[in-house]
Amino acid sequence: MSFIFVCYQVAKNEIIWQWVKKDLACHIDTKKEYICRMNNTQLINEYFQVIDSNDPFLLNGDSFEVLSKLPDSSVDCIITSPPYWGHRLYSGGGIGLEKTYTEYIQNLLRITYELYRVLKPTGSFWLNIGDTYRSKKLQGIPWRVAIGLMDEQNWILRNSVIWNKHKGGLDSSKDKLRNMHENIFHFVKDEKSYFYDTTKIRSDARKSIIKNGSVISATGVSGIRYKRQIELSTSLSHEEKQNAFNSLNGVLERIKIGEISDFRMIIRGQQRATHSDSEKVSGRAKELYQKGFYFLFYHPDGTLPGDVWEIIPEDTQKRTEHYAVYPEDLCKIPILATCPKNGIVLDPFSGSGTTSLVAFKHNRKSIGIDISAEYIEFSKERINEYKYENSGALQLFDQE
Repeated sequence: MSFIFVCYQVAKNEIIWQWVKKDLACHIDTKKEYICRMNNTQLINEYFQVIDSNDPFLLNGDSFEVLSKLPDSSVDCIITSPPYWGHRLYSGGGIGLEKTYTEYIQNLLRITYELYRVLKPTGSFWLNIGDTYRSKKLQGIPWRVAIGLMDEQNWILRNSVIWNKHKGGLDSSKDKLRNMHENIFHFVKDEKSYFYDTTKIRSDARKSIIKNGSVISATGVSGIRYKRQIELSTSLSHEEKQNAFNSLNGVLERIKIGEISDFRMIIRGQQRATHSDSEKVSGRAKELYQKGFYFLFYHPDGTLPGDVWEIIPEDTQKRTEHYAVYPEDLCKIPILATCPKNGIVLDPFSGSGTTSLVAFKHNRKSIGIDISAEYIEFSKERINEYKYENSGALQLFDQE
């Protein structure tokens, strides 16, 4: 039998949800006897048990209070963009309206403490946060928050991503550059055991080819130049040259059989070590000193995205109301790479519901929390609109 989540508000910031038979959903306002009044903790626990639906679970309420109802180590991935300090009055009030940035950071860390509790040891936390000027002084809020998370709550920072938005807001300043980027931080609880699936986010790999009997890598490397450099090298001993020739031939054979698609060879006296020339600092430099050469291999499945993301902000011109700009592309890499199949994504500041919408499109369950009932309603409209447009054969982006 098919069920859906429905809800109605019984008090300020209190939402009653219940699984209801789909054929009763249209009568929900007149048949409230079908709704069993259950507290949020019971309802959230029920949602975790559902295995046949990826419908988002959207809750209207204060993030800290709602998060306190979630079980320990219960979500796989957290993606959120909290209201920025002092930027605008968000619908429903809440965080971001503090008098000082220190109060803002303290309130935000109070919520991230709960996020640490509910995130699984294998989970990831992606935080997008913008900065603010006061009296011509950039406050440095993103890094103040990030350092607080690391120093006070033991979060482990794995990446600091720059979101290049390509366009900024209107700026009439004559004494500073335009602000074109925001920070996205990737945190984990355990640096050794967090889930990370690179196969879903790599770019398509170019293939090696055979030309005139010679093996040529995806970027045109045939090995001829390296062989010439080895032959003419005055920095390699005779034995090192023989080892270099043999190793290079072995690499070309691996390309021929498709084991790797591309490589670079670093030869003593010809190329510099890729990280540092000091054997005490760089393992590569040590290898170059001891052997006379080493290889850099490109992954056969393509390259990983870098830590600068070129994403144009969402177009707001066609909207009747203003909602914070949060493009779908910003959520795709975090969800595909760090939320396993059948995992749960959490957004404690869900706003217009972008995180939940992208999670739904990629076959993940999600929980969205927002203090604004208006945002919750708009989120449900977005998700229902997507379902309606793709009814019959939902175009879920099955990346599995």
